[in-house]
Amino acid sequence: MRRREFLKVAAAWALTGIGGSFGAANKTRPNLVFIIADDCTFRDIGCYGGQAYTPNIDKLASQGMRFTHCFQAAPMCSPTRHNIYTGLYPVKSGAYPNHTFAKDGTKSVVHYLKPLGYRVALSGKKHINPPEVFPFEYSGQKNNPDFKAIDKLMTECKNSGTPFCLFACSNEPHSPWNKGDASRYDAAKLELPPYFVDTAETRENMTRYLAEITYYDWQVGQVLALLDKHSLADSTLVIVVSEQGSGFPFGKWTCYDTGLQSAFIARWPGRIKPATVSDAMIEYLDVLPTYIEAAGGTPPAVLDGKSLLPVLSGKEKEHKEYVFGEMTTRGIINASEHFGIRSIRSRRFKYVWNFTPEIKFQNACTQSSIFKSWQEKAENDPDAADKVRRYEHRPAEELYDVVKDQYEWNNLADNPKYARVKKQLRDRLVAWMRDMGDKGQQTELEAWEHQARNRNKKKTKAKQKKSRGTN
Repeated sequence: MRRREFLKVAAAWALTGIGGSFGAANKTRPNLVFIIADDCTFRDIGCYGGQAYTPNIDKLASQGMRFTHCFQAAPMCSPTRHNIYTGLYPVKSGAYPNHTFAKDGTKSVVHYLKPLGYRVALSGKKHINPPEVFPFEYSGQKNNPDFKAIDKLMTECKNSGTPFCLFACSNEPHSPWNKGDASRYDAAKLELPPYFVDTAETRENMTRYLAEITYYDWQVGQVLALLDKHSLADSTLVIVVSEQGSGFPFGKWTCYDTGLQSAFIARWPGRIKPATVSDAMIEYLDVLPTYIEAAGGTPPAVLDGKSLLPVLSGKEKEHKEYVFGEMTTRGIINASEHFGIRSIRSRRFKYVWNFTPEIKFQNACTQSSIFKSWQEKAENDPDAADKVRRYEHRPAEELYDVVKDQYEWNNLADNPKYARVKKQLRDRLVAWMRDMGDKGQQTELEAWEHQARNRNKKKTKAKQKKSRGTN
């Protein structure tokens, strides 16, 4: 090898910093593509055993690694996206209610990857603030990815030899479910989850919801096709996720696994073994440190996640012992005045702490035609009545054996047999909250101060006051 060629190769290896993890094939920084849905219950995706037709996602799973235990920290759109881009838990970054913003001075993926030579772009749904914390190259059409803009990004980066990090952010299958072909799904033949009330309204909406998951799958296919078009698939780490659970009851806005657990599929030719399944417990927080390390940097200690590279390479089977969840109702349409929830999950048990059990749990879901059909049926159906009650009224503490009881239906919190387990999880949750600066109910009552629209109003009033003072 000539000296000049040798120096180029050596520089590339030094820059990536992960050659030892992935072998001789890894000589350049990978492109990074993250594709995210919006309000999609992970169990509904084909390769997770769901009824949605998802050929592109299923194929991707056969080409890479499918995670069975991925979780996010908050079952809402805005905190989730802040969580991914900052690598911080919601209360720690300040972005914990919906329509929120990160604290001034917070760094995001753009600040970490740009100095490493990356172009960092976001196409589609934003739902993040303030702009100075998230200085992405933005594009998108009505909260969905702009494939022409993505094509242009890939063209320019390939021609210039510049690595890129792309977040393709879909708005599907967020309600209203009005995209895709619902006729593919027969309402009468659908298998409803056991925690649903079986009504005609539920079944009809389910067909439209599943159709929109298929539409999201088409969007995933478009991004993957562009990688193939530019011959970039082999040099790109692709991650596809489902975000929080759907807008049906017991999903989004709850700290049950249906609300917090996510599909997570990663493909990286030559680095990730095809058709593999990992049971490692991971969080969305882990994406940013993974990207930084894959790009050749060192994840800073301030981040709450940790790199997934050892798991992706197959060197490690385990990743985290606990994952955490946080839910704030303030800022949600038609929500309870305040109903804070915190949760902790080990591989076997989930502990949920409801701060104000005396308050009825309400949100946009309880005002939907679906839930109203449940309430109507509940008037004469004990099973429907029980499910409506369970959704609207929560005990202070909930404890579930999520291995035996995956839908979290048999509350063990008052069972003496599990008192020690409950105490251990609660103590660990309280310690985590302390580390995050989370003061529980006080933090819930301060949620209004962390909403972007209220912050903007305060800024406007301050400017007006200043203007009046100088006139």
